Amino acid sequence: MNVNGIDYRTVWMEGTSVFFIEQNLLPFAFSIHEAKNCAESCEAIRTMKVRGAGAIGAMAGFAMAQAVQEAPSDGFHDYILQARQEIEMTRPTARNLFHAVEHVNAAALSSRGSAQAEAQRLADRDASDSLKIGEFGNTLIRDGMNIATHCNAGWLAFVDFGTALSPIYLAHKQGKKIFVYADETRPRSQGARLTAWELNQAGVPHTIIADNAGAYLMSLGKIDLMIVGADRIAANGDTANKIGTLEKAIAAREFGIPFYVAAPTSTFDATCPDGTHIPIETRDEDEVLFQEGITADGRLEKILVCSPGSSAFNPAFDVTPARFISGIITEKGIITPTRESIHELLTVNG
Repeated sequence: MNVNGIDYRTVWMEGTSVFFIEQNLLPFAFSIHEAKNCAESCEAIRTMKVRGAGAIGAMAGFAMAQAVQEAPSDGFHDYILQARQEIEMTRPTARNLFHAVEHVNAAALSSRGSAQAEAQRLADRDASDSLKIGEFGNTLIRDGMNIATHCNAGWLAFVDFGTALSPIYLAHKQGKKIFVYADETRPRSQGARLTAWELNQAGVPHTIIADNAGAYLMSLGKIDLMIVGADRIAANGDTANKIGTLEKAIAAREFGIPFYVAAPTSTFDATCPDGTHIPIETRDEDEVLFQEGITADGRLEKILVCSPGSSAFNPAFDVTPARFISGIITEKGIITPTRESIHELLTVNG
């Protein structure tokens, strides 16, 4: 991604430290932070300083590499096993996290250096896969289209380029006249804060809409296409994504609007038979009860916006059944969300 004339990745490793864009500060401040060890990298994932399927995966891979470097010779395997368990507990729904940890852990059995090389390979692969997703997804976008998206599946959610937004950036770069409706995506407002910030940076025409305005706009014929990301895709095509995605998929089906999921093959979980087996992360109720914003004098402030004394339920994801999904845009092409197509994608195509 390009910010103020400088190209950045969302997360990268230098020596034994992992550097990342602190997403909790956006869009009000752009800041690079450093995680000096595995514990600090885990904290960055858990607190969503780093968030988004691919970025979480890359950060987890680098965290695993840090653990391998930190592990003593005596008790090496026990140490990295414990580290692996701690990393995997940070965000239980995100398949990319488990994919990266599995691969880096396997590489560590060869050598410490192999673990870091594998983590870097996975990060590079994430960026290249996102670019290919953009190329395939761009074929769905016609000049003059209005496109809706939910949460943030752009630059910030991956090492670079993104998934749901990657086709949009390429279409815009090619001169297609498009307009994007960005769901605010409560409770953390990733659409209003992160997707809108990205679209501003890229010069893509857009507007932010309240989460519950999507179906109304669809009913008016204002939306031609919807593309969202994914955090885990089951073997039958059921897809977990940010809470609120299911509602949009149902509305899109009602109004005949194509609804696509964009995700690399690292997001697919062949061991998960269907969406009922996807673990759904429940986060702290304060994310619902409080909101954060900037005051007139430039201070970042957190305030209570709900009835004092009330509690809140805060599932981070929901599952969209495959029958509501028009297709899945991957780095290998666009597939139908069926068990057969996914099996072929993950086996025949490697």
